[in-house]
Amino acid sequence: MTCQTPHTRSAPLRIGFVSTRIAGTDGVSLEIGKWAAVLTQMGHECFYFSGQSDRPADRSMVVEEAFFQHPEILPLTEALFDTYTRSDKTTAEIHRLRRHLKAHLRKFIRQFGIDVLIAENALSLPVNMPLGLALTELIAEADVCTIGHHHDFWWERTRYLRSAANDFLRAAFPPALHQVTHVTINTYAARELAWRTGLSSTVVPNVMDFESPPPPPDEITAQVRPALGIPAGAHFILQPTRIVPRKRIEHAIELVRRLGEPAVLVITHASGDEGDEYQHYLAETAQLLGVDLRFGEDRFNHGRGTAPDGSPRFSLRDAYQAADLITYPSAVEGFGNAFLETIYYRRPLVMSAYGIFRLDIQPKGFDVVAFEEFVDDATVAAARDLLHNPQRVAEMTERNYAVARRYFGFQTLERNLDYILRHRFGS
Repeated sequence: MTCQTPHTRSAPLRIGFVSTRIAGTDGVSLEIGKWAAVLTQMGHECFYFSGQSDRPADRSMVVEEAFFQHPEILPLTEALFDTYTRSDKTTAEIHRLRRHLKAHLRKFIRQFGIDVLIAENALSLPVNMPLGLALTELIAEADVCTIGHHHDFWWERTRYLRSAANDFLRAAFPPALHQVTHVTINTYAARELAWRTGLSSTVVPNVMDFESPPPPPDEITAQVRPALGIPAGAHFILQPTRIVPRKRIEHAIELVRRLGEPAVLVITHASGDEGDEYQHYLAETAQLLGVDLRFGEDRFNHGRGTAPDGSPRFSLRDAYQAADLITYPSAVEGFGNAFLETIYYRRPLVMSAYGIFRLDIQPKGFDVVAFEEFVDDATVAAARDLLHNPQRVAEMTERNYAVARRYFGFQTLERNLDYILRHRFGS
């Protein structure tokens, strides 16, 4: 055992998730929901610490400065990663916020009786430097058992390679503490972590609840196309990702153009934390190519609801089930939530063979239309066939669902979490 918990192996744990944001449809927030669902099924209780939260208020502590886009955090991130040196004023401000966040983290542990923390990207991607430093110090001081669930590392992002924060990065992103069990989401990340830091990790892939198939499309799902203004007879092509350059959405625009058929391309997510320039580029590219591109971030969320103007807000499930074809041309993915979601909702998929897909996913036996660096004639022909060959789509999606249930279902996650809690923390 690397740290102390007051429980026997059979006793339930009180588990606290810590992240900058636990809300909406970003990949980290979605995975937190899956981990919490499985941990709850195992008999544990889950609580949440973040800068933004849409989880139950009675189980959450929201501290605004923990959010990566908080007005006090954004200028610090710019000061640390837009130059090679930092001022004493920047350092002082980081430590002031570190102390502030550490006090609230300590209060969170005390208020909810937390036994185990799960740091969700907070100890691997320095979008909020004071939060990572506060977490690291608290873990060391309180001797609290912690799982560092690392979806992305700073060395994977070009922005963080130029840095005035190398001392902070070495200290906390991730920290080399005996209380922390590191979890990576793919084999390549585990190798890089070991090579760069000497730290070992357990690979726990992203999952979906393949043991519980989704409900069929209903009358709400049927409203998606009219709400988006998709003309009758046009294909609904879905790009279910954030609008960031590594998603290479311009390839989806090109594919739709080369199909030569009436079609609308819809992107479900917003730009996120990397600015709006790429979204402007995509809008201009679509206009130049004559592609009907819709930005649907105001229409979709992780669950159904109503927008402030009274219009319906659909779930991601509705988006997938209403679509004819999914595009996923990413250059880089930590794992690939959109891939698993596409398989879960039994939709046909055109995607790029990004590195982690080749290493950890493709060998399992999935049937998809995958291209390499660019969309070629064969990719276009295969995509067109998927739009007009329902028998091919049915065979493809059923096979993929069966493969995913075997390798990427909730039972797989439960086995991994049970191993970590028992063998690392003795709980």
